[in-house]
Amino acid sequence: MRVMSEPWLSIIGLGEDGPAGLSDASRDAVAKAEVVFGAPRHLALMGLGARGQAWPVPFDLAPLLAMRGRRVAMLVSGDPFWFGAGGSVAAHLRPDEWVAHPVAGVFSLLAARMGWRLEEVLCLGLHAAPLARLRPVLARGVRVICTLRDAQAVADLSNWLAANGFAAAQLTVAEALGGPRERLRQGADWPDITAPVAVAIDGAALPLTAGLPRASGLPDALFQHDGQITKAAIRAITLSGLAPRPGERLWDIGAGSGSVSVEWALAGGRAICIEARGDRAANIRANASSFGLGHRIEVQEGRAPQGLGDLPLPDAVFVGGGGDAALYTALWALLPPGTRIVANGVTLEAESQLAHLHATHGGTLLRLDLAEAGTLGRFRDWQAARPVVQWRGQR
Repeated sequence: MRVMSEPWLSIIGLGEDGPAGLSDASRDAVAKAEVVFGAPRHLALMGLGARGQAWPVPFDLAPLLAMRGRRVAMLVSGDPFWFGAGGSVAAHLRPDEWVAHPVAGVFSLLAARMGWRLEEVLCLGLHAAPLARLRPVLARGVRVICTLRDAQAVADLSNWLAANGFAAAQLTVAEALGGPRERLRQGADWPDITAPVAVAIDGAALPLTAGLPRASGLPDALFQHDGQITKAAIRAITLSGLAPRPGERLWDIGAGSGSVSVEWALAGGRAICIEARGDRAANIRANASSFGLGHRIEVQEGRAPQGLGDLPLPDAVFVGGGGDAALYTALWALLPPGTRIVANGVTLEAESQLAHLHATHGGTLLRLDLAEAGTLGRFRDWQAARPVVQWRGQR
């Protein structure tokens, strides 16, 4: 490998206008490159001939990384570090090995066409992700720009919005932004949509009830479950004890329906659900998918504490069924200091265990008694739920 005085790799953002939209520095980098990697569409726009090398399918960086030290360029759409491949390749290289030349990407271009402040717009790459990723973010007044795979995906998006309470959202379909084929049209019912395609979703006309509430304690009816679920009011108190923060990881032991993990992930974290029963594990996966959180919630089938030592360490742990002495002994040996623990129990045995943990490790011990108004003949009465004992502690 020869020593170079400048980065060997140039990461070049390319728009639909091809070479005309490139800076002098980008053109110079392409001209000097021995090999230029890119999608077939990008290579065709640049007219590179034999120097152009298409990415393998499925996408793989190995051929590019094998040329380390030679003068190489890679073409990506728009801004390489905004839903682009720039971040993927930079993770394998030192900062002095590469240089990036971005241009305005789809999100910037479409926000400019719509007259929207980009910092106030949610941007999603849905060309290779489920449409349910919209569910946690859409609400009245919210604006979203999302990239989509093709014309069929535009129709699928319209149908998904209608089926999930967002039918009143206004759609603008944008094709080939920034190039001679650019076209913007209102609505999704067009027979001749061509890729690359993005859609602007304006939630200004949505009803107040559209979207998910952001406070903890979502209605139980939103979850698929068999009765094994931390009820909404108790869940809200539980989440306050777990204190989720973006980027943190939760172990949800005895996860049941996964409702606590869903709300943890909605707050920006990731969760690993440990559940012994296969049917309940299936419910957890269904709920994660329904809320658009399948990428944030992992399911491990089994009975804790077996297998916990093989998992990435958490920032917080929730024990939904009270647990036993063996579980807490194992957790104390595994968890790093500072890990937050919240455990709920409804049986006398679980209450005794949690009282012991409080006496041994401190923290807070709560007894939660809830009752809901019901009917008693021609009158109303209070119908009490089983009391829940909750211990909040820290390793």
